[in-house]
Amino acid sequence: MEYFTLSNGNKMPMAGIGVFMMSPAEAEASVESALKSGVRLIDTANGYMNESGTGRGIKKSGVAREEIFLVTKLWPTVYEKETAIDESLARLGTDYIDLLFLHQPTDNWREGYKNIEKAYKEGKVKAIGLSNFPEDLLQEAIDTMEIKPHVVQVEAHPYFSQTALKTILAETGMGLMAWYPLGHGDKNLINEPVFTKLAAKYGKSNAQIILRWHVQSGNVVIPGSKNPAHIRDNFDIFDFALTDEEMAEIAKVDKGVRYYNGTPEMIAAYKTMELGPDL
Repeated sequence: MEYFTLSNGNKMPMAGIGVFMMSPAEAEASVESALKSGVRLIDTANGYMNESGTGRGIKKSGVAREEIFLVTKLWPTVYEKETAIDESLARLGTDYIDLLFLHQPTDNWREGYKNIEKAYKEGKVKAIGLSNFPEDLLQEAIDTMEIKPHVVQVEAHPYFSQTALKTILAETGMGLMAWYPLGHGDKNLINEPVFTKLAAKYGKSNAQIILRWHVQSGNVVIPGSKNPAHIRDNFDIFDFALTDEEMAEIAKVDKGVRYYNGTPEMIAAYKTMELGPDL
């Protein structure tokens, strides 16, 4: 495993599993399988409504809690709720979260950030993150918040490599966690000739080449899967390295293409979008 060292000295694994769009039972099974396969980074969220299943998967795996880097996110409807973090802790069955994100940049994000800062000081949260925040709000958090954010989570993949954002991150020491690391499963991206060529050279799949590109670019990746074999394959990217020339060749496929574009109206709606049960 390779690690990214956060600005506060904590170390985060460069690869893990995300449980977006999984039911609680599916998240439980995937997390258990991933941990038993050696994965040590788990990413969930209030908004996924599977924190309880994630917690059960951790418990069933038998892996010690201190070996796991556990990530979750607060949904905008609970940013201002003083008990929201304790409720996430209860659902996850733990007394601390390694990295806690604000999930969306709604207009009450500053209040939510202050609640995470309080939990950070109390030891309930070990690192603070911002998910889906545009560069101007990210810069505001860096400039104005008492505890600077440690990680930003955004869409990133070879078609959208986040070059401009990485300039900000390089100046602050923040980490980048990539969602949709395989481009939302876009076969056009996965089957780009450069990935097919490199997969043949290294005896890997096209997806493994893309995930390796992420890691060498400094991105933490959290591909989701419910298939134990796929989970193992997504993690099997640490026994080879791409050359500088190959990294430069991959950089040429960047098309500036996103798969998710949150409109202002959509983001505003998140503030009132109540979540369903987390069973």
